[in-house]
Amino acid sequence: MEIYQVRAFVTAAKLGNVTRTAEALHLTQPAITAQIKALEEELGVALFDRRPGRISLTRAGEALLAEAEEVLTAAGRLQGRARELQGEVTGSFAIGTVADPDALRLGSLLGGLVRTLPLLEIKTRGGAAEELREQVAAGLLQAAFYIGPHIPREVAGLALQTQHYRIAGPAALRAQLLHAGWRDIAALPWIGAPAQHHVQTLLKDVFARQGLAPRQVIESDEPALPLVRAGVGLALLREDVALPASEQGEVVVWPHARVGAQLGFIYPRAAEHDPATVAALSVLRGVWGLP
Repeated sequence: MEIYQVRAFVTAAKLGNVTRTAEALHLTQPAITAQIKALEEELGVALFDRRPGRISLTRAGEALLAEAEEVLTAAGRLQGRARELQGEVTGSFAIGTVADPDALRLGSLLGGLVRTLPLLEIKTRGGAAEELREQVAAGLLQAAFYIGPHIPREVAGLALQTQHYRIAGPAALRAQLLHAGWRDIAALPWIGAPAQHHVQTLLKDVFARQGLAPRQVIESDEPALPLVRAGVGLALLREDVALPASEQGEVVVWPHARVGAQLGFIYPRAAEHDPATVAALSVLRGVWGLP
């Protein structure tokens, strides 16, 4: 069997779709299908049930997936060690970003990487948290910042900081908001974010715990503070944004909820020993004051 066949199997298992697997690995759909079929013939078992538009693991595929991931991890460790023996670390390292660069301390990370690995080509790519998670899991990105309830199980990661979010509304609704309960808050107009954005995930979760859903009137991938300030509706804002705006009288913060989320730095499990990944984690620990 070949490593590329194992990679096709693991990626297809995570994405559940041959088309998306082909896009993730920069191959054609027939090539992916052929690689998986060759691996099935080598192993003597069917790894997937094929249905129009999607594939799903068979019992044999489920049983072998963990071992396949271990093979990729071992191969990544071997490649990383070989790069160390070569001396200078070269190639490219793409990092996905969420939120604003200052909140991520992105400049300090990139500056530290440039000093540590001067021959490494570093790229950043902005995106929604869940999109970045998928790309890291599929190997399209070498790493990414991620915001969510916890580090996703299908990738490795370093927890950086717990961030807090507050429900904020227009200043004109001050009296109404300060005396409102959860049901009243849900019934007011809300500014939401795209489905894979971390703020939308947090917003849905916090209301779901109350058995409610917010009445969303606008979906926007732009910062919500200007829209709240303009009176469009309520939004979930990062606490370090909401509180200063509240102190200046621009918005009103509802005092009955404080939503926590984990800011982390995620990377493929197979890249745990990659020199560029190891360097990025070392720089991050210094930047964030972590052990």
